[in-house]
Amino acid sequence: MKKIFLILFISSGLFYNNVFACKSCGCSAKKESHSHSKNSIKKEIDISKSSVKWIGKKITGSHEGIISIKDSHLHFENESLTGGTVTIDMQSIKCTDLAGDAKSQLEGHLLSDDFFGAKFYPTAELEILKSKKNSDGSYNISGVITIKGIKKDINFNTKIGDNQATAMIKIDRSEFNIKYGSGSFFDDLGDNLIYDDFDLEINIAFK
Repeated sequence: MKKIFLILFISSGLFYNNVFACKSCGCSAKKESHSHSKNSIKKEIDISKSSVKWIGKKITGSHEGIISIKDSHLHFENESLTGGTVTIDMQSIKCTDLAGDAKSQLEGHLLSDDFFGAKFYPTAELEILKSKKNSDGSYNISGVITIKGIKKDINFNTKIGDNQATAMIKIDRSEFNIKYGSGSFFDDLGDNLIYDDFDLEINIAFK
C-alpha cells in the first residue's frame, strides 16, 4: 500500500512540474480549462485600448454595437500564444447605430431574457484551450465559449502583432437557447426573422 501511494505521489509531482495550475489567474489543469507550463508568461490586457464590436442581422437589415471586456489575460511561451481567457460584461451591451428611444428599446431587449438574460447571466467567457501557429504568424484557436451558462466548443483564427490580438468570431445564438425571432425555433416569422448567426470583432491590446 505504501509503495502504491509513493508511485501516485511521484506521478502527481511530475505532472505538476509540467502543467501549472495558475492560482493568480484562475487557470487550472482540468480538461475544461486552459493550462500552461512553468515557463509561460502571463500578459494582462489594457481594457482602455481593447474592444468588442457585435453585428446582428435580420431579414430587414442589421444592427451593431459594442460590449465591454470585464477581464482578460493571455499566456505566451517562446513568444507564441498558448492560452488565455476573455470575460465579457454582458450588462454593458450598447447599440451604436440607433439613437433615442429606438436605441434604448433595443438595448433593453438584448439585455432581457429574450436574448442574453444579462441579469441572471452577467458575464460571458471565451477560453483559449489550444493554439496552433501558422506560417504567416496567425493562429488557429480551439476553445470554449460560455453564453447564458451554456458551454460550446469554438474554433477561429486570430492575428497577433504590436501587442494586439484581433479576431473575427461568428456565433450561432440558437446553440445558446436564444430563441427570439429565430427560424431555428419558429416558423412563418416573415419580416420578423432575425438570423441566428451574429459576428464579434474582437481587438485585445495587452501589456
